Amino acid sequence: MPSTFKRAMTACLLLTSIAAQAEDVLEEIVVTAELRDVPLLQQAASTSVVDAEQIRQRAADHLGDILGLMPNVNFAGGSSRARFYQVRGIGERSQFVEPLNPSVGLIIDDIDLSGLGTAGGLFDVEQVEVLRGPQGTLHGANALAGLINIRSAAPENEFRGYADLSLADYDTRSAGLMLTGPVSRNLSFRIAANHYRSDGFMDNAFLATDDTNKRDETLLRGRLRWQLENDQIDLTVMLADVDNGYDAFSLDNTRTTLSDQPGRDAIDLTAASFKWQRALGGVEMEILLSAADSDTEYSYDEDWSFVGIAPGWEYSSFDQYLRQRDSYSAQFRLSSAEAMSLGQLPVEWVTGMYWLDDDESFRRRYTYLEDDFTSRYRASTLALFGQMDFQLMPNLVLSTGLRLARRATDYSDSNDVTSDPSNTLWGGKLALEHTTDGGHLLYASISRGYRANGVNAGIISAPDVGGIPGSESALAFYDEELLLNYEVGLKSRWLDGALISRLALFLMDRKDQQVKGSLVVPREDGSTAFIDYTANAASGSNHGLEWELDWQASERLRLFGSVGLLHAEFDQYVNADGADLSGRDQAHAPRYQYAVGARFDFSGHWYFNAEVEGKDSFYFSDRHAVESGAYTLVHLRAGYETRRWQAAVWIRNLSDEDYYIRGFGSFGNDPRKEYVVEPYLQYGDPRQLGASLRLNF
Repeated sequence: MPSTFKRAMTACLLLTSIAAQAEDVLEEIVVTAELRDVPLLQQAASTSVVDAEQIRQRAADHLGDILGLMPNVNFAGGSSRARFYQVRGIGERSQFVEPLNPSVGLIIDDIDLSGLGTAGGLFDVEQVEVLRGPQGTLHGANALAGLINIRSAAPENEFRGYADLSLADYDTRSAGLMLTGPVSRNLSFRIAANHYRSDGFMDNAFLATDDTNKRDETLLRGRLRWQLENDQIDLTVMLADVDNGYDAFSLDNTRTTLSDQPGRDAIDLTAASFKWQRALGGVEMEILLSAADSDTEYSYDEDWSFVGIAPGWEYSSFDQYLRQRDSYSAQFRLSSAEAMSLGQLPVEWVTGMYWLDDDESFRRRYTYLEDDFTSRYRASTLALFGQMDFQLMPNLVLSTGLRLARRATDYSDSNDVTSDPSNTLWGGKLALEHTTDGGHLLYASISRGYRANGVNAGIISAPDVGGIPGSESALAFYDEELLLNYEVGLKSRWLDGALISRLALFLMDRKDQQVKGSLVVPREDGSTAFIDYTANAASGSNHGLEWELDWQASERLRLFGSVGLLHAEFDQYVNADGADLSGRDQAHAPRYQYAVGARFDFSGHWYFNAEVEGKDSFYFSDRHAVESGAYTLVHLRAGYETRRWQAAVWIRNLSDEDYYIRGFGSFGNDPRKEYVVEPYLQYGDPRQLGASLRLNF
């Protein structure tokens, strides 16, 4: 175990071993992603919450910048921003031709944006919640492994606002503005706008430029809230314009590329949600409507080089994936405002209906296709759900939940392939919650989640697949996956509320596990085609723990720590090459992750913040044995705060450590080496020094 990780574990243990009284208690955190809002320490589940202050201390612009604070949460590169997430070792790592059935759901202001993580900007965000484990009752098919819920700040009844400005090296700058206040006695508004621009962290030697992997992102959000005696109505509109470059891989495995046709990772998103909550005596009603329209482009220079690099051996190819997706959802929910009696038992309940319709049109423009490949994929889901919480004893609650969903899909493409499978899926949970005399929560739960079946459009559309006997019939489609999660946890408050501990141990049993694979098909020119697909492994198991601590050690010192331990392996799996991976670790599942941090407030408005995060090495893929390498990152921030303004300087990745977020190892792409098979790696962000200023008015 690396010495840095040992020191981090020691720091976490010290938080619980020092019995000192603190003057201040930690504020209560409320989780809003559940069927009803619940305080974090009363929620019988493993959940991480990052608030607005932690986002600011990290100088975080995007969801990917804060995931290192959360145990057993990871992400995959292969994009300009963290777009694909893994929770407890489960989650997608890429998307090419095939439609996506996410294992980790993404909700932003009640809008389902699963699979569109590029739009996960954090300006004026109040809270990010990550619920670990299958959310079969709560969210269904898009949350087999967990759910990420991003909630922006709400409108307020007093006029105020702030302006943010940040500058950093790599020609990075960010400017944002927020305004909120009343429109009338019962109506308030909030508007937030932010633009972020950076040259990125790669140089292109062939084009003699440093911005082919740029980040250029604009976010605009508007919210209205009507607050009446028995009603609250929220309307949210969100616009995102992301025009990022994608030029992340180098033949030489450096931060210098040779591409002559750099790609793009772009999204144009318009989304809105409408929520109406009404108190009807002893019953509370909620109606939630949402709509999202997105146009995305993901493209890249497939050869990562230029014409003339190796005459006689080289090839030149460009690959472009264009998606237009319309997503609509509606939810009707009724819940008890207070406990009712069922026989002798007090019971709280929630019940409702949910409908989701995703309609996706896709076009692939590719050098090796005579004509563009096009497809259309539509998935419609209708679900019934309910939850009942039985007060068995004054300190003992039995919570039950069930979700029954009917999912219909319709796929067609330009190769005259059609498929319209429908199936009925169900998920649920059973949890026993015991509150001790000291106010600690001890719980044990079983939950069931599912991930829907699908079609491997990449296999069907690939021009060279015909050369592989039987590949199309064997790999064209894959089945749904089922997961059972067993979990026990303890949530505690110590030292008169100054120290909070959250501990969970889990075992996840996966059946017909969906796994990513790939085919490497030789071309006549000596290069290779790389074809992504999803298959079913026989089974897999994931187990481990999450432990998070927050300690207000004194009026001026606050400490935090988290540890995630994970063992995720295949019980039985033989991949497309015939390799037996039984007993091997699953991809993107580091065996440990940790984060520790401290903030100290000096007299006279000055403060200092330090954070350390790290993770173990992990496999990038289930096809090859290339690993990421373990790493540790240090982030520092020093600032001055008053009621009217705040200024800070900060450093991310202080030691400028090289670490990797995506890797390939099953093909060769360098014509100078006659396409010998070798690993290719995408770097994470290097050291970055910046300064931020906020003006409040």
